[in-house]
Amino acid sequence: MIKNEWTGSDNRYRTYSSYLKSKYGEKVYKIPINLPGTCPNRDGVMGEEGCIFCDEEGSGFDCLPNSMAIKEQVAKNKEYFGKRFKAKKFIVYFQAFSNTYWPLDKFKEFLWSAAEDQDLVGISVSTRPDCINEAYLDVLEEIHHEFNLDIDVELGLQTVNYKTLQYINRGHTLAEFLDAMWRIKQRGFSTCIHLILNLPGDSLEDIVESAKIMSAVNADQIKIHSLYVVEGTKLGELYKKDELNIISLTEYVNRVITFLEYLSPQIVVQRLVGKGPKDKVIFNNWDRSWWYLKEQIESELEQRNTWQGAKCDYLNGKALKRFLK
Repeated sequence: MIKNEWTGSDNRYRTYSSYLKSKYGEKVYKIPINLPGTCPNRDGVMGEEGCIFCDEEGSGFDCLPNSMAIKEQVAKNKEYFGKRFKAKKFIVYFQAFSNTYWPLDKFKEFLWSAAEDQDLVGISVSTRPDCINEAYLDVLEEIHHEFNLDIDVELGLQTVNYKTLQYINRGHTLAEFLDAMWRIKQRGFSTCIHLILNLPGDSLEDIVESAKIMSAVNADQIKIHSLYVVEGTKLGELYKKDELNIISLTEYVNRVITFLEYLSPQIVVQRLVGKGPKDKVIFNNWDRSWWYLKEQIESELEQRNTWQGAKCDYLNGKALKRFLK
């Protein structure tokens, strides 16, 4: 393996934990905050049925109840995760649904309520590409300057394949993502992009293109998800009818490794695999734990003697490199 300044000598990809430790000099933990929100792809603005894989909890199943006040959620999560992971500093993560999809004054109120906690080093806001607007970025910038907090905007893209985006009823295209990324980057905020590497309809070529686009738009962080199927969703109906083609675990591992190989080594990888809600899931990680999948991916990286960025040679005018040696 070629050692480099990004992945470090002991990792074949740039891990989130090592990135946080390097940036803040101590253990920092990301705590989830649950708002009683919704999504423009559910309430009729962009659509009514939502994405085919998303249930009514909007991926916030690990959160405290959204009826609980934000300050109380922050306090309880700090106490719990602080003891469990020996963390003293935290990043507040507005997780479920589209967290910029609020009236502007309400959005500001939510963020301000969380930002006042003295143990925070940052705020992370999860949302959709079509829910990024300059006025809302102004609020994030105000929070950044007022409380000296790092700002991270997490965008759910899932795939760069516009046909798959349509199939999963995402409600936006790649263009909205590119526009959102440009606006966020203009503010100097960090970005984290969510991608699902085993969506039905996506091929290995789509995975390679996803990595290339993430590198080209200079994404700061990536969250890789494995598709899970939940009861009460359109995806769940297809699964029960045996109309859903889910790739094998072996192929998923191959896709993650291929994605990492083409991904810029500067990009932080927050996770390699996702997990679904225990009580309603009908397919999740091939009946294996997320930790097992993570170990399989890391083991295969070792076996192949490959690493993040091993094939990241396509940027900055690849065709001209022969003249510049």
